[in-house]
Amino acid sequence: MDDATRDDADAAYPAGWEADVVLLDGATTHIRPIRPQDADALQAFHVAQSERSTYLRFFAHLERLPERDLHRLVHVDHTDRVALVATADDDGPQGYRIIGVARYDRVDEDEAEVAFNIADAQQGRGLGSVLLEHLAAAARERGVRRFVAEVLPQNGRMISVFRDAGYEVRQHAEDGVVSLAFDIDPTDRSLAVMADREHRAEARSMRAVLGARSVLVVGPVLPGAPPPRTLHLGMARAVLAHLALADPQVRVQSVGTDPVPDADATGAADLDERARAAAVAAAFEGVVGPVDLAVLAVPAQYAPAVVRAIAPTGARAVVLMTAGFAETGPEGLALQRAVLAAAHRTGMRLIGPASYGIVSLGQDGALNASLADELPAPGRLGLFSQSAALAVPLLDAARRRGLGLAEFVSAGHRADVSGNDLMQFWADDEGTDVVGLYLESIGNPRKFSRVARRLALIKPVIVLTAGRSGQVVPPGHAVRPTQAPGRAVDELMRQSGVIRVENTHQMFDVAQVLALQPLPAGRRVAVVASSSSGATFVAEAAATAGLVVAGAQVLPEDADDETAEALVREVLREPDVDVVIVVRIPIVGAPDPRFGRVVARAAADSGKTVVACVLGLRGVTDELTAPGPDGEPRTVPAYATPEDAALALGHAARYATWRSRDHGRPLHPEGADLRRAARLVRGWLTGSAQVVLTPEQAGELLAAVGVHVLASTPAHDADEAAAAARAIGYPVALKTTAPALRHRADLGGIRLDVADEAELRADVAEVLALAAEHRPEPGAAPLEVQAMAPRGSSCVVRSVEDPLYGPVISVGLAGDASDLLGDVAYGIPPLTDVDVADLVRAPRAAPRLFGYRGLPPLDVAALEDVVARVAVLSDALPEVRSLELNPVVVAERGAVALAARVTLAHADRADNTRRLQRT
Repeated sequence: MDDATRDDADAAYPAGWEADVVLLDGATTHIRPIRPQDADALQAFHVAQSERSTYLRFFAHLERLPERDLHRLVHVDHTDRVALVATADDDGPQGYRIIGVARYDRVDEDEAEVAFNIADAQQGRGLGSVLLEHLAAAARERGVRRFVAEVLPQNGRMISVFRDAGYEVRQHAEDGVVSLAFDIDPTDRSLAVMADREHRAEARSMRAVLGARSVLVVGPVLPGAPPPRTLHLGMARAVLAHLALADPQVRVQSVGTDPVPDADATGAADLDERARAAAVAAAFEGVVGPVDLAVLAVPAQYAPAVVRAIAPTGARAVVLMTAGFAETGPEGLALQRAVLAAAHRTGMRLIGPASYGIVSLGQDGALNASLADELPAPGRLGLFSQSAALAVPLLDAARRRGLGLAEFVSAGHRADVSGNDLMQFWADDEGTDVVGLYLESIGNPRKFSRVARRLALIKPVIVLTAGRSGQVVPPGHAVRPTQAPGRAVDELMRQSGVIRVENTHQMFDVAQVLALQPLPAGRRVAVVASSSSGATFVAEAAATAGLVVAGAQVLPEDADDETAEALVREVLREPDVDVVIVVRIPIVGAPDPRFGRVVARAAADSGKTVVACVLGLRGVTDELTAPGPDGEPRTVPAYATPEDAALALGHAARYATWRSRDHGRPLHPEGADLRRAARLVRGWLTGSAQVVLTPEQAGELLAAVGVHVLASTPAHDADEAAAAARAIGYPVALKTTAPALRHRADLGGIRLDVADEAELRADVAEVLALAAEHRPEPGAAPLEVQAMAPRGSSCVVRSVEDPLYGPVISVGLAGDASDLLGDVAYGIPPLTDVDVADLVRAPRAAPRLFGYRGLPPLDVAALEDVVARVAVLSDALPEVRSLELNPVVVAERGAVALAARVTLAHADRADNTRRLQRT
């Protein structure tokens, strides 16, 4: 490769393929495309390999790579020849070492030969599987659809990597070599395998953090550092004190937490960056490893050096408590990236910056590496908070209500660890029953949806977002911009099965009932109150919360214990009652504490969901606790007001319904040829940043996935319109292409059932005169002639590629009313068939499709098929920047799109199934 070609290759370096990944042991590594300057590192990697590994890779023993081969291996074009390397920090001359290589060489348009080589010491960590995921994703971006490989029969490890990835591998043996071939388009199984690998890796990384038994606390008193800020020193000392109090079995060490004389503190103030890093590293020479977790309260500019200095201790993760990073501007963002890179390339996860800390009160022992002086009692509630400030009231609210805590993590600016990582952990954690998340921003909505849905199917997940839209981006949070409507967040939460609440008060109200009571079997509620007016009020509150009132009973204030217990038990025995709200607010005096025990005994024996509003009681109380049939204590949660109790029950009942329903199957519409669609898109986008497809091109693209668009013929005048109509056959439809009128039959822009040429010519004159007052579509003929579609209801199906959410699908019935009232339903692919059915039925005007006011029911299944095909196309091809089918006429039989508008642009979607997002 000459210098000019090398410059072109460097210019085409696909930086978007760089990624930090979590391996199966919970540690991290960096993956990136190979570069020419990797030659020495690649040679060192090869030389360090065992003779067997070298033979299996090259079918021969090579002590060193010949210079010619080495040059070829590190000089690639990132299109037809692609190589990815996994790297780790190293003290050698390069500053890093290669621990794995994956490459492909294109054979033809669709096929490429693939090869792997993993360092002997790194095998068994899932690195081969990760490299395959990334290499396959890169290949698909370059149009490759199939990998082939030649493998020696004894290389079972490589063969298993391909098979275990979920691909359907075809193989045959010839002349002592096994030839393999497999398509790399994602399948349900390969996606499930990737998600499961990601789940296990991220869960294990969090398990190492929350199960830490050896902690290193680093304060701001470091060589070369300015006099420590009181805040930083106070943070470090608080964590030290809390660690010692929580569990004396946790081994705690510290660096930089004790003040030193001024002369010593400033002695290295004039050191350059390299010398300062060496001085900082020397400060850690006395630390005894291994260390599980490091907690840092150091000035921001020292964080990268400190992270590198603690790497030799074996730390698995770093909690960074101090701020001063991305929230301060570009320099702070660069500093945040530097500390993140330092952590990941030495195998560590990063929690923070601006973290309040972590708490674990599980069975393995207590860990309080946080700033919290007082903690809730041990329990089964998992809490996550991005905000350090909100961590204080969250922990305090749990403590005051008596809700027991299992784990708490504050991610601060979530440069690395996010709520997704904790949800991965909680899905497997037997000590957690309910999860609560406070999210200031959602940096990876597609992954959030996938991970939250997996967790919500087994444990309730309660989510509070900063701001109703859920799109608030606080300083320091690196989040892509979004143009998605605020309701997209609602749809994201609904699809994921999480319970979205409005404030912290509601979060713990819902957590109480889910943590202390069985899931509601249904929405039918009975009310027991101490007055008839109170019963009526509570019944109204329950109905407002989405419950179905099955009855209300009045329990007089002066009723004795036997009467009270008999009435509550009678209500609980009713077969048409799923949940019960008990309200006891005496008019005179304080409530009798014996009443609570009566309710608790009846509830514990019934197995049904019961909540209470009793004056003076809140949260978990002894008065509302009684042993169940198994002898274990059961508590009826107490609420401040009946409305709070009803609202919490409503959320719990909806969650129980979602969890028990059929969630459907992935969409695979028959005849949808996504490969053909991808080839068409690549061809049209060649050399262009953005392309608006012609009607013919849009029809061809949609036909590839099985969506039929009724063809139309452009016309400039009456003669061309008449010729088109004769070719089509009367009756026909005549339309203007003026954007303001193109869908407006009520304004005369569309003429239907044009029966003959005379009528057509008259309509042409009227439509052209009407359109003359409006700006025409640039470059388009002023008229279109189209065959008549069957009569039915007109709908609009759209897909928009959002920078943050990816594809957002919307469905609504056509017309001004739907647009003005926002009567549109949204879905975020990937969708299931059940998701599509819900989407079509969600608009308030949807009853028009089902036989509204005596009209015949329409072919809703045909509309669902169109929506499903649009969803699959949009999910598979992020280059489809926008797509609109307007209208889609749904008839008694079938649904047909009458017009399609499609805009293409080069893809910029984060591949959420395989990448640990970096800020």
